[in-house]
Amino acid sequence: MTDDTAPAPDQGLAREVLRLAVPAFLALVAEPLFLLADSAIVGHLGTSSLAGLGVASAVLLTAVNIFVFLAYGTTAVVARRLGAGDQRAALSSGVDGLWLSLLLGVLAAAAVALWATPLVEVFGAPPQASAEAVTYLRVSTLGIPAMLLVLAATGVLRGLQDTRTPLLVAVAGFSTNAALSLWLVHGVGMGIAGAAWGTVIAQTAMAVVLVGVVVSGARRLGAPMGFAASGVLRAAVDGVPLLVRTLALRAVLLITTWVAAGLGEAELAAHQVALTVWSSLAFALDALAIAAQALTGKALGAGDVAGTRAMTALMVRWGVWFGVVLAVVLALLHRVVPLGFTTDDQVRAALAAALLVVAVGQPVSAVAFVLDGVLIGAGDARWLAVAQTVFLLAYLPMVLAVWAGGAVGVEGLMWLWVAFTGYMAVRAAGLLWRARGDAWMVTGAGR
Repeated sequence: MTDDTAPAPDQGLAREVLRLAVPAFLALVAEPLFLLADSAIVGHLGTSSLAGLGVASAVLLTAVNIFVFLAYGTTAVVARRLGAGDQRAALSSGVDGLWLSLLLGVLAAAAVALWATPLVEVFGAPPQASAEAVTYLRVSTLGIPAMLLVLAATGVLRGLQDTRTPLLVAVAGFSTNAALSLWLVHGVGMGIAGAAWGTVIAQTAMAVVLVGVVVSGARRLGAPMGFAASGVLRAAVDGVPLLVRTLALRAVLLITTWVAAGLGEAELAAHQVALTVWSSLAFALDALAIAAQALTGKALGAGDVAGTRAMTALMVRWGVWFGVVLAVVLALLHRVVPLGFTTDDQVRAALAAALLVVAVGQPVSAVAFVLDGVLIGAGDARWLAVAQTVFLLAYLPMVLAVWAGGAVGVEGLMWLWVAFTGYMAVRAAGLLWRARGDAWMVTGAGR
């Protein structure tokens, strides 16, 4: 006799996905609000300040996000060991990731501070915008070590199937950042530097809290806390393929911003906000990818191939529908959103046009993000490194056609975003091809 009150397998799977994805969604929406808040606050200082923030953000996010493997790789390793039943080893791997993030954070901060001016000059922005960018960037470098610690600690907690704690910390951090930036920029009168200081302080507080949670768990299970050179080196080596993958992704965004800088100051400012909105939507869609990383790693660690297939299919379906919803909402609000970021009519017109293209690409982006998360959770990092490099090479003819075509103003910005949407379509198609095979489904605890 069967128990008619027991949940169907699909229902149980859906609840498990939602348990991780909903807090991850809320946290990922909160995190890009750091930049959205800065964009809205700085935008009222003038077009040059907003354009400068766009350039500085591109450099800063590159310096931080090339190390996103600190979160993604750690999630996969911790989840696999958790699935294999060894929580102490899972936390030990997490501690190695924290040490690695601290070392990389100090090195990255020193490099960006030293080369702030030449890094900004690469974009060829107007002089006033470049000066604002350098100011923001030099202050923001102080927060890079904390940002990387946040990535690593968040990865550990996700691997342990905990997305609620990062949510609470992200919400508190965003609230602190928004209040501090508004006060320092307009209350104290520090200008764009005030927005940078607000972010530095908030990120540092987030790092202290998240690292404290991980350390507490490690101590409770007796996991080693000291600097273990072999463990840190192993974490670094394992992260190389994901680093290559991330560098290819960042190259796409940097090339896109470089082309936008040649369209005019108003168009560069509009592109900055459009990219920030796209990033915010990407983070929202990435909630399913975060759940995919954690659940795929745990399922494969426990040897559950069938469960991995079922989760992948479910999350791709959900991702497409979520992308459709976001597309409709953004299309309806494409003329309203610009009002919150600038008073410049030229910037508003360019931004409204770009946001329509951003909206169209959301369902395709959802497929790419979900499958990226599945393959990262499976530890398929080497294939991802090669694939993302190929996707970058496929994008170059599209974006360079926009640059060589000579279109400027609103038309140029729209074509730039059409090219970027084409890149996301190529990426989604490649990931779908890989996911349909079996080569990525390796079971066991891993290293």
